[in-house]
Amino acid sequence: MEQYLIDTNVISDYFSASLPVSGLQFMDVVIDAIPNLSIISQIELLCWKTDIAKEQKVKSFIADSVIFNITPNVLSYCVNIRRNKKIKTPDAIIAATAIAHGCTLVTNNEKDFTNINGLKIINPFKIL
Repeated sequence: MEQYLIDTNVISDYFSASLPVSGLQFMDVVIDAIPNLSIISQIELLCWKTDIAKEQKVKSFIADSVIFNITPNVLSYCVNIRRNKKIKTPDAIIAATAIAHGCTLVTNNEKDFTNINGLKIINPFKIL
């Protein structure tokens, strides 16, 4: 099965059930197969200001996920991406993490990740 790295914005959309039915079904499969997250997404998720119940749900989700840290390989891809494209460092780390681990990035924020060599993207809002 293809491996996916889930961007923070998709997790938010999934938890709030704001994805279309086909996107929710796709994410159910991705999450059931053990979700992959960048350390950046873990940080962003833990910074959400929300109620205690949702905070517990987020912590449980993170505990059930594989967290990819910033390795020398991720760092190398990140530097290359930042040298060749105007992109925020957290987004470059997420893209580099996906590339380094051979994952397709699941995001609804395609514009920040366009034209990154070697990066595959899927947007759950565009799944038919």
